[in-house]
Amino acid sequence: MAERVQYEELARQFSAFAAVKREMGRILPPECPGGSAAVLTLLGRHGDMRMSRLAELLSVDMSVTSRHVAHVAERGWIERSPDPADKRSRILRLTPSGRDTLDELSRRTTHLLAQRLSDWTDDEVGQLTQLMTRLRASFDDCTRTPATT
Repeated sequence: MAERVQYEELARQFSAFAAVKREMGRILPPECPGGSAAVLTLLGRHGDMRMSRLAELLSVDMSVTSRHVAHVAERGWIERSPDPADKRSRILRLTPSGRDTLDELSRRTTHLLAQRLSDWTDDEVGQLTQLMTRLRASFDDCTRTPATT
């Protein structure tokens, strides 16, 4: 197990990482704020799903999820259809326009990362990806309630 000082430094780095997230947010089109981008990304990655599953993946309340879903639906990026298993629920799916928007978001993000990490080796980018994947897994993709000590 790492020493306390290492965890303290890691916590400082996480705090400073917010600047990276803000810059990544600035490249989003004005009509697609971060919450909307997250909805599109999760539907692109996981496929059609109920809103309750989307809320779980976003790690936010259903009311917040509903606002994000309404925003992307108003733009025609997703469609909501009745769930055959439960008519009270809706299944969310990307539309072709939503897929195009997701592709544009991916292009912008990839371009920014390629610019900012241009002096990194392929191995370094791979190591970062591997470590971030492992970190996310350690937090169960942030869906588990944190332990209190």
